[in-house]
Amino acid sequence: MSVRTAAKWMLSFNCLIAFSAVANNDVIFDHVIERAQTLADTPYQAPDETLPSALKSLDYDLYRQIRFNPERAYWRDESPFSMQLFHSGFIFQTPVTINVVENGDVVPLSFSADDFQYDGDANRLLENDLTGSGHAGFRLHYPINNEDYADEFAVFLGASYFRLVGRDQAYGLSTRGLAIDTALASGEEFPEFREFWLYKPDESSDSITLLALMDSPSLSGAYRIMLTPGENTEAEVEATLFARSDIEKLGVAPLTSMFTFGEASTERPDDFRPQVHDSDGLLIHTGADEWIWRPLQNPSSVRVSAFMDDGPSGFGLMQRERDFGRYLDLEAHYHRRPSQWVEPLTDWGPGHVELVEIPTPDETHDNIVAYWVAEEALTAGESRHLHYRTFTLNKQPETNSLGKVVRTRHGSAAVPGETDSPSADQRQFIVDFQGGKLDDLTSSEPIELDINVQNGEVLLPQVKTLPNNGQRATFRLPPSSEPRDIRLRLMVEGEPITETWNYVWYPDA
Repeated sequence: MSVRTAAKWMLSFNCLIAFSAVANNDVIFDHVIERAQTLADTPYQAPDETLPSALKSLDYDLYRQIRFNPERAYWRDESPFSMQLFHSGFIFQTPVTINVVENGDVVPLSFSADDFQYDGDANRLLENDLTGSGHAGFRLHYPINNEDYADEFAVFLGASYFRLVGRDQAYGLSTRGLAIDTALASGEEFPEFREFWLYKPDESSDSITLLALMDSPSLSGAYRIMLTPGENTEAEVEATLFARSDIEKLGVAPLTSMFTFGEASTERPDDFRPQVHDSDGLLIHTGADEWIWRPLQNPSSVRVSAFMDDGPSGFGLMQRERDFGRYLDLEAHYHRRPSQWVEPLTDWGPGHVELVEIPTPDETHDNIVAYWVAEEALTAGESRHLHYRTFTLNKQPETNSLGKVVRTRHGSAAVPGETDSPSADQRQFIVDFQGGKLDDLTSSEPIELDINVQNGEVLLPQVKTLPNNGQRATFRLPPSSEPRDIRLRLMVEGEPITETWNYVWYPDA
């Protein structure tokens, strides 16, 4: 954007103060959209490097010693919401611009070292000129667990990442504005939110609205996000995107998580914990009203799975194991990590939900990504409108009334104690279902196992009743050098009573 264009935009922007709050919201968003379109019409320019040298070399430990002073939190005495800012430095080398919109006025938040506490060795940073430090992002607080304390429920920090938590939850997976060319040989592009506008909430507000300007080499975009904290904290996202260049893969509503090992993992580290993951499965509600459950894996090489669909109803990365005894971790609290669901608010048409699983040696790396890819590509000069909501969960979506997968296990089918067992080269699987429509079954209703294996066969498929009135599907796979893509569900009189369990078995894994 030229200096003249920027000056004209700011002049127009500052003239918006005569509008009412609701109209002002729309007009400001329209101007952010115009700014995104103007950016897309010009060659991409990386943001200027304004970070003081003293902050560029901060390591993790030193960065953690810089904390926002909660006594200086914005709106803390005027609203149930409050906002705290993040200091630039460490891996956050490019400050973002943060504005507050109040009574029609747009007020940029300038950096002040007085807003922060510099503990320990970080105190020596004050000996430097920190002009131009800016802010790396922000976090929002609201009393979601009790009325006497404003809990942190949302963080916007780094690229287009943001994280949400609801009542009794601990931070786990992240969401992003977009994912571009994930898992392609050409390399992934990470678009960034460059500027934010937060509408000051009043004393009776139960939600907060913010705008964000996105930019990257391939596209620019304008986002409006309305956050509603609570038991299931929700973000309603509306965005308009403008493509600078052809985009091979545009990942919409991406969720990023971690899966190191779980109950079905064949390779396990020397660890006292039974499981380590932020999410244990991908759940999809298709446009044809099928519910699909795919257990996550930590693969030996990158794996990409596509679930073809037309007009999806939703998808999400879920943390179904919510019992502390399944993790035994008093520090990470994996049993409190939220599930997160994405629900389109417009017809997304044909395309696919894509799951990317990346090898990781430990829990410090996010290695799971899921997003929607439309069949129609976004090409240079085109625009696209997005509208969806995403929210945290402790349980499965309310609309899923089917029996859910609660356990996936597999192992050798060899008969114990039998030398040269003829079934030793077979793989035994069990899939346990619980709840939903299974709770309403009578003993007279015959349950059928609907099972299919691509490019293969199954041996000894059976359904058995569990002591807790759940149902267990069992089967074996004969030896093969090729991966097997398996789908199964339980049926009564031709109608599904459970989710569809989908799993890919890699014999060489």
